[in-house]
Amino acid sequence: MDDLFGNAQPLREGASTMPDASRASNPMMRRPAEGHQNPHMVQKPLAERVRPQEFNDYLGQRGLIGESAPLRRLIEGNRIPSMILWGPPGSGKTTLARLISTHAEADFVSLSAVTSSIADVRGVVDTAKSNLKYGRRTILFIDEIHRFNKAQQDAFLPHVESGAITLIGATTENPSFAVIAPLLSRCRVFVLKALTEDEVVAVLLRGLGLLNRERQPDEVEISATEDALRMIARTSDGDARRGLGLLELAASVKWADGDAGTLTPEQIAEISQRHLVYDKTGEEHYNLISALHKTLRSSDPHGAAYWTGRILASGENPLFVARRLVRFASEDIGLADPQALVQAMEAMRAYQMLGPPEGDLALIQSAVYLAMAPKSNALYKAYGAIRAEIEKSGSLPVPLHLRNAPTKLMKDTGYGEGYTYDHDAAGNFAPKQGLPDPIAGQKYYAPSENGFEKALKEHLDRLDEAREKARKGK
Repeated sequence: MDDLFGNAQPLREGASTMPDASRASNPMMRRPAEGHQNPHMVQKPLAERVRPQEFNDYLGQRGLIGESAPLRRLIEGNRIPSMILWGPPGSGKTTLARLISTHAEADFVSLSAVTSSIADVRGVVDTAKSNLKYGRRTILFIDEIHRFNKAQQDAFLPHVESGAITLIGATTENPSFAVIAPLLSRCRVFVLKALTEDEVVAVLLRGLGLLNRERQPDEVEISATEDALRMIARTSDGDARRGLGLLELAASVKWADGDAGTLTPEQIAEISQRHLVYDKTGEEHYNLISALHKTLRSSDPHGAAYWTGRILASGENPLFVARRLVRFASEDIGLADPQALVQAMEAMRAYQMLGPPEGDLALIQSAVYLAMAPKSNALYKAYGAIRAEIEKSGSLPVPLHLRNAPTKLMKDTGYGEGYTYDHDAAGNFAPKQGLPDPIAGQKYYAPSENGFEKALKEHLDRLDEAREKARKGK
């Protein structure tokens, strides 16, 4: 990484918001009198100012837009299809759309689903239809397209189908859930990945170079250690926009304090706070819960503890985690370890009593215990089979010998007839039919060979054998 830090590539000429000569003549950009607003505060954010203007300056997503990559060939060949750009925040979706706009031989219109309405879209479509008569294409970019509801997304269908517009949608949400199927079938989905640490560092170096070129005459040049830039990169979780925002904040603090020299990890730590990617109703919520369940099921205490801690650190309701652990104890362990459910319930109770952060440890304990416990889904399968049987056979009558007979009439009509009290029998067991006649002999619970269920299986086999002999002896 020495060459990366020693040779930061400057932005393409003209990439800054305003040349120095223009800054001096522009009253909005002059240094104000003492006590007035800092001129840095009226600029666009650094993430906006540092956007690349050429593909060669675009960092990351080489599989999509690197030399000879498919999407780049389509763009440079002006064969741009309707598409959905799906990726995490700060991965370059909007920048990629803007690069498309500079290469497209078409009118390019950018809207945000957060601030725009379908009326805005209709206006673009009307213009696009007019342009089409003269052989001119229109590309419509919709940022945060998942913010449009189903009815709003439906409005795009006929115009994408007819070719009146080429639609480019950007979303952080899984298109399978966030974009309606008919629209999805008319678009190519291109997946962008979170930037790597090295890629974010390279973006930060460009941002640092731009900040120094834009600094005021009385502001000293700022540098940064590799450890400081890597701390920003790690804190940003692959989000270039967040990383640049933190870098700009750090530089502003140094300039405001009249501090010279180099940004250090300690200074970055003072102004930063890690923000984990998480959405309580979005895909990442389900991804993390899935990871927790699967590491518990695969008996991985390290993974189970990590994902439990990760979910808690992301701001999820800890009692939601506790409920998932309770469910897992019955669904994937059951009677292979009867203590699993006890551990999960006690962890929930402990959290309710202690609260955070002390109660978090009880949830970690429960997760580790459940991961280490022997596994069995026998109860889960049994309940599934029982539900299927009930759905198929309906309300089968209870056998008379299993019915209670609190009145003389009920006794006279056979209620309770033939029932033997198990505690009066040898071994406290009197074999009898326990299911309705049409399904007599059916077996739903099949213990596994794991943990305590192995002993249960041996015991159940003996009981079932006795029941079968009693049934045949009728």
